[in-house]
Amino acid sequence: MSSLLTNSTAMTALQTLRSVSSQLATTQTRISTGQRVSTASDNAAYWSIATSMRADNAALSAVSDSLGLSAATVDTEYTALTSVVGDSTGGLTKLQSLLVEAKTAGIDRTKIQADVTQIQQQMQGTAAAATFNGVNWLSTTTATPATVDLVSSYSRVGSTPTTGSITLTTANYALYSSSTTGILDTVSGGASVNTIDISTLTDSAADQTTLDGYIAKVTSAINSVASAAANLGAVKNRISTNTDFVKSLMDSVTRGIGQLVDADMNQESTRLSALQVQQQLGVQALSIANSSSQSILSLFR
Repeated sequence: MSSLLTNSTAMTALQTLRSVSSQLATTQTRISTGQRVSTASDNAAYWSIATSMRADNAALSAVSDSLGLSAATVDTEYTALTSVVGDSTGGLTKLQSLLVEAKTAGIDRTKIQADVTQIQQQMQGTAAAATFNGVNWLSTTTATPATVDLVSSYSRVGSTPTTGSITLTTANYALYSSSTTGILDTVSGGASVNTIDISTLTDSAADQTTLDGYIAKVTSAINSVASAAANLGAVKNRISTNTDFVKSLMDSVTRGIGQLVDADMNQESTRLSALQVQQQLGVQALSIANSSSQSILSLFR
């Protein structure tokens, strides 16, 4: 039956064209965004997971930045400690050799003291200069915290986030402190490494004993500073390992997000071509269906 009021063929063609146009719009969106799930309406579950994982990745990125800052700080303190330990040309090692030299009978200890004083000032200057971003663990004040937490990791199980950290006790690295409890300014036996003065000592047995005490004090300081440097060296390695792991983990999370929401561009390009052809055919079919009503006019001629 032909009807002017109800053109079922045109209605079917229009419905098909609307469906094709909707699919074409979806495909074009996927191609332009590169994602098959870009909004919650595309796939609520996958979108929710991807959103949470992106937030985790942002937190991991912050951890990576924090590790970089921590690495720079630890490296600064480590470099200064290594310099204070010194070698045959300076630092505690040179100071020890000078004190041993001062044991020689008849030697001019005043001239040796001139070298000792320079080394003491150089070590104190090194400790004061070991500052990165306003942080100094070698020359501490009352404002220096007793412990420092270096953020090292982030994880989330369910809705519970956990942040890991490396805890350092600053007193273990302090060479000088405002309370004179550092490795080099702690007074024992009437002097500290920082205040050793041999200019007035003689060849007497008592003064030789004093020199032995100074040598023992410096030897102990070498061991303490070397131990502190070794500890920071281990922390450096841990930070380096954590940095590599966090970067690898971020890459893994990014790949996981991609597997959930990224579009297969090969598939979408094929679908686009097919839908464009279907759309053209749909327009043509609708045109044919609309023109069929024109044939009714010939019945009234």
